[in-house]
Amino acid sequence: MARKTPNRPRIFSAGPSVFERARDEMFQQIMQCGVVQADPRHQEEWFDDTMAYFEDRYHELDAVQLTELRILGERFARPAKSNVAQESASAA
Repeated sequence: MARKTPNRPRIFSAGPSVFERARDEMFQQIMQCGVVQADPRHQEEWFDDTMAYFEDRYHELDAVQLTELRILGERFARPAKSNVAQESASAA
C-alpha cells in the first residue's frame, strides 16, 4: 500500500513586488530598444518618456520608487567599464 503523507498547508509565494516587476520590465525594454548603444542625449529622452509610461502603468509606485527605478535603469544602460582602460590610465 502507498504511504500517505500528512496534509500540509500549501504555502503560496506572493510573487514579485510591483517595483520588481517594473524593474524587470524596464531592463527588458532597455535591451530590446538598444538604449545601451544610443547617444546620451537620446538615452535621456528615452528615459523621460519611459518613466512617464511607468508612472501611468505602475500607479502603485511613489515618486521615490520611480526615481530609484530610473537610477537603476540608467546604470543598467551604461556600458561596462573595461579593465584595459583602467590599467592604462593607472600606468600613465
